[in-house]
Amino acid sequence: MDPTEVFFQQLINGVTIGMIYALIALGYTMVYGIAQLINFAHGEVFMVGAYLGLLFFTLFQRLIPGLEGSVFSLPLVIACVMASTALLGVLIERLAYKPLRNAPRLAPLITAIGVSFLLQNAVMLIFGPADKSFPAVLPLKKFSFGAVTLTNIQILIAVISLTLMAGLHLFITRTRTGKAMRALADDMKAASLMGINVDRTIMMTFLIGAALAGAGGVMFGLYYSTINFHDGYLAGLKAFTAAVLGGIGNIPGAMIGGVLIGVFEGLGAGYISSEWKNVFAFFILILILLFRPRGLLGTRVVKKV
Repeated sequence: MDPTEVFFQQLINGVTIGMIYALIALGYTMVYGIAQLINFAHGEVFMVGAYLGLLFFTLFQRLIPGLEGSVFSLPLVIACVMASTALLGVLIERLAYKPLRNAPRLAPLITAIGVSFLLQNAVMLIFGPADKSFPAVLPLKKFSFGAVTLTNIQILIAVISLTLMAGLHLFITRTRTGKAMRALADDMKAASLMGINVDRTIMMTFLIGAALAGAGGVMFGLYYSTINFHDGYLAGLKAFTAAVLGGIGNIPGAMIGGVLIGVFEGLGAGYISSEWKNVFAFFILILILLFRPRGLLGTRVVKKV
């Protein structure tokens, strides 16, 4: 494969995984933009989504004959997983973060790390420490352009991710709850004085972010065919890097940052070494923090005295 073909193949691979990173990064950036909290348990919500996807696929194949390989199986499972992880996100916010909303910032940060370990170990105890094989939901089809290959799974991941991102954009810009979220992100105290229900809006933020992470977990399992209880840790850190790259608190920035992290990772794996692909995301994070800490689309925040 010549360098041009390597570039396009790794670009396709990078955009595919970058779409998944973008879905996870949206949860990080929404929660930080509104509640000023870095939810380090968010990666584990993504991992739980992958395991729930495996569980629902297995359950539906047993209960509904002929569902395996059906075009309706994937939307059904994604909807069930998004509903389940949305509930999980609400429970985490109500039980772990809401009581600490007025506490010093270090307290919810430590709590987030604790929730992360709790979810990780709970999944390990329930499903076991070994890798789990994700079912082949649809027959794999490859489209070749010379030595460059594009699969129907990659197209499906891109379509679903873009649809969810477009839906989020419409929700944020066109609905009352979305406008309330933007108001809280601008000034929480002023928004509460204007009659916006702060608790409900923050809860909705966690609900939406967790639902998107759950969908990302299903597509991660679909793409890689195996899942492990450690997957949320690394994917979560990369998604957090994507959120910082785009500008933490900036929703379009999180989308762009996720895709860029995936592309950088793919190109690094193709041109340097696949064994070092996880290093590239964190190298980018260091560069961002050094030279542009507010990210690509972030704005400089002036503290009022």
